[in-house]
Amino acid sequence: MKLLMAAALAALTLSGCSLVYRIDIPQGNYVEQKQVDKLRQGMTREQVVYVLGSPMLKDAFDHDTWHYLYEFQPGRGDKERKEMTLKFVGDRLATMTGDFTVPATFNTPL
Repeated sequence: MKLLMAAALAALTLSGCSLVYRIDIPQGNYVEQKQVDKLRQGMTREQVVYVLGSPMLKDAFDHDTWHYLYEFQPGRGDKERKEMTLKFVGDRLATMTGDFTVPATFNTPL
């Protein structure tokens, strides 16, 4: 009887460990593909900020490079990370690289 009680107590104790709440941690700029689809080559910096928001990082050595980073760590599960780099020539958007699909209309002027 003591062995049965000990096993039941151990099962109850261990089952409580999975009930710990873990918060979701989002960090950076949340950008969706539908926002990226609005980007066009030749857009001004102000237009890009209007579409995507302010960049997470501006390269300190190259003022013409902007980085949009997003990382999401759910309480349980795998970490999600997306990044996108925009390069400007002068004041106009020139290239886009990263984890998002380049829109088919990216090279179409406004």
